[in-house]
Amino acid sequence: METKYKSVLEFSKLTRIFHWIRALAIFALIATGFYLAYPFLSANPDYEIYSLSRIWHISIGFLLIAISIFRIYLFVFTKECQMERRSFLDLINPIVWFQILKTYLLLGGHPHNKGSYNPLQLVTYIAIMILIILISLTGLILYTHVYHQGLGGFLMPIMKPLEVLCGGIANVRLIHHILTWAFIIFIPIHIYMVSWNAVKFPGSGIDTIVSGLRFEKDETNQ
Repeated sequence: METKYKSVLEFSKLTRIFHWIRALAIFALIATGFYLAYPFLSANPDYEIYSLSRIWHISIGFLLIAISIFRIYLFVFTKECQMERRSFLDLINPIVWFQILKTYLLLGGHPHNKGSYNPLQLVTYIAIMILIILISLTGLILYTHVYHQGLGGFLMPIMKPLEVLCGGIANVRLIHHILTWAFIIFIPIHIYMVSWNAVKFPGSGIDTIVSGLRFEKDETNQ
């Protein structure tokens, strides 16, 4: 008997759009951030390129912050993201944890997920959101240290205690740099794992963040 499949909406349109914008923003921030950290690599530095890099870094940084705030709102409150929130049911299930670890160790098939993410994916996703929050906060501290008027002046009373908590502006820069390397390490691992999932278990990797759809066996037609 022919096996039939049904499509399930796993990621909403806004979720997919925000994912790709954030991905591009992170790549751009890494590139401009490293240039700002080591700008004068030649005997004749180009101050115009340095200024443009700073403008782009700040602008894209605020874009990342805005999208991340809206993304958290979507994840927590909207109906379109209820499939993602269901992933917490698997997160607290030790049996699913055991099954997914067997999957990644090539000792078993992929368990059926109640939500968009398996437990390991959900933990990774939460960790990345925490990284984005931390690197955004350290970035805002650095921003208010340079710009004392307008938005910088408004944020300074909020950011100053965080700067003190970090042990001073030098430590803030160091933390910001270390968090950047956390993203650099994460990116190739993430690309490899979603590609591996897409090949090993079609419909559960890159496919879903492009189309938003996951295909499951239609039990009603069995």
